[in-house]
Amino acid sequence: MKAAVLVFPGSNCDRDLAVAFREAGFSVDMVWHKDTALPEGVDIVGVPGGFSYGDYLRCGAIAAQSPIASALKAHAARGGYTLGICNGFQILTETRLLPGALLQNAGLKYICRTVGLRVETADSAFTRGYDKGQEIAIPIAHHDGNYTADPDTLDRLAGEDRIAFTYTDTPNGAARDIAGILSENRRTLGMMPHPERAADPAHGGTDGQALFRALAESLVAA
Repeated sequence: MKAAVLVFPGSNCDRDLAVAFREAGFSVDMVWHKDTALPEGVDIVGVPGGFSYGDYLRCGAIAAQSPIASALKAHAARGGYTLGICNGFQILTETRLLPGALLQNAGLKYICRTVGLRVETADSAFTRGYDKGQEIAIPIAHHDGNYTADPDTLDRLAGEDRIAFTYTDTPNGAARDIAGILSENRRTLGMMPHPERAADPAHGGTDGQALFRALAESLVAA
C-alpha cells in the first residue's frame, strides 16, 4: 500500500499525516507542490492541514491551481482514494473534487480544541472501522471550518449517505453540523477535524486510528 502526502508552502500537518499513514502500514512519499506527477502506484493521496500559500485569496484557492493539483484531480477521476484534512478539505472543495465551501467560523475566531464527532456512515473505506452513530473525539484547529452548500447539495449529501461525520456540538456554524463529506464514488473524504492528531496515545487520544486502519484494510481486501 502506498500513500502520497502533498506538501505546500505553509503546510504544517504533512508530517503528522505521513506518520499516521505509516503506522497503519502504508509506505509514504512526500510530494512537493511544484511536482506535476504523483509517484507510480499511489493508492491514496493525503492533502494535509496547514495554511497553504498563507491562505491568501481564499483558503486552498491557490493550492487548487498548483502544478500538483492536476495530478491530484486525475488520481481522483480514475478512482484513486483521496483524504483531505482541514486545509486539505478546503483544497478539495476549491478543486471541485467535493461540493460546497468552507467559510470563516461563525464566531470569527480561530478554534483549537478536541471536539465530539458523530459517525454518520460506516459505508466507506474511511469510516468502516467505526459504527454508524458512534461518537468519537478528534481535534480541530481552524479559522475557516464553517461548511456551507446550497440546500439542494445538502439534501443530496444526506440522501446519498455522503455525510461522513457531524459535530455533536458544532463549534463553527457548519450547515447541518457537517464535519466531513464523501465524494459520489465514496473514495474521496474531506473533513475539518484532524484524525492524524488522534492516532498516537502520546497525543492524548486514539480515536483517529480506526480511520487509517480501516483504509489500509480496505486496500488490502481490494
